[in-house]
Amino acid sequence: MDRQALFIEERSRRFQARLRRAPKIRPMGRPRRNAIPTVMVAINFALMATATTAASGAEIAPLQLETKIPLGNVAGRIDHLAVDGKRQHLFIAELGNNTIGVVNLAKRAVIHRMTGLSEPQGVAYLEAQDTIYAANGGDGSLHLYDGKDFAERGRLALGSDADNIRFDAKDARLVVGYGGGGLSVIDPATRKAIANYALKAHPESFQIDTNANRIFVNLPEAHAIAVLERSSGTLMAQWPMKYAANFAMALERDPPRLFSVFRKPAKLVGYATESGTVLAEADTCGDADDLFIDPKRQRIYVICGEGFVDVLGS
Repeated sequence: MDRQALFIEERSRRFQARLRRAPKIRPMGRPRRNAIPTVMVAINFALMATATTAASGAEIAPLQLETKIPLGNVAGRIDHLAVDGKRQHLFIAELGNNTIGVVNLAKRAVIHRMTGLSEPQGVAYLEAQDTIYAANGGDGSLHLYDGKDFAERGRLALGSDADNIRFDAKDARLVVGYGGGGLSVIDPATRKAIANYALKAHPESFQIDTNANRIFVNLPEAHAIAVLERSSGTLMAQWPMKYAANFAMALERDPPRLFSVFRKPAKLVGYATESGTVLAEADTCGDADDLFIDPKRQRIYVICGEGFVDVLGS
């Protein structure tokens, strides 16, 4: 397979779309017919892409800036995001401010802020429990908040550096990366940790593959991607990496492919999920921290601290 055939990227046009550091969109160059409109909300340092538009037979346009929503007097950087789609609430981990900001996307305004946190990094919302989860890097705690009134409903001590949060839909379990190397498995119904999976280094982004019963984990300090058996946490494989600082990760279901973005150098790499074989790679913007796949439009979005969102075709 031609490694560059997996990705199509156009760098000739750029689009400013953020309030700070002049972020831009690098549009995908392949035209596509009957595309659906794209909406992108820029929230100071964060971008959310939801859909894209182009006239029938016309060249695909870059993601279009819809609005900018100031976060107000927030110190330091932000980290991850989560959405309550039903209420149109966006939750923002304001790490440097020790808060979780709540933005009403319909009103395009900040409506609440959860305080008293310790460097919140990961954030998630589960509709079934109507609960917001905030993982704190400072003290390793996981805070739980009511999705309706934002009141705190509990907290768990996970260990140091609690970070990314994922939901295992098959077993209805919450999984949180933390510490010098671990994943904590939590039962949302009882609000208790029921298992801990050991890793060789601190986990950054990880993805749960319920079809193959695996968990893929970025371990930048170990220069590897760990592959765990989903139900037991047993280490099945550890793929050595050619590049360094693999933080962002996304999983494509059909066909099954795993994507990881490296910072040193700035590269997006696609892997076969069964073997870890490299299928393709492409240059990206720098300091990537999140990665998303749009299977319908066959697009990959790489969000970078350098101030860009790279849009690539898969």
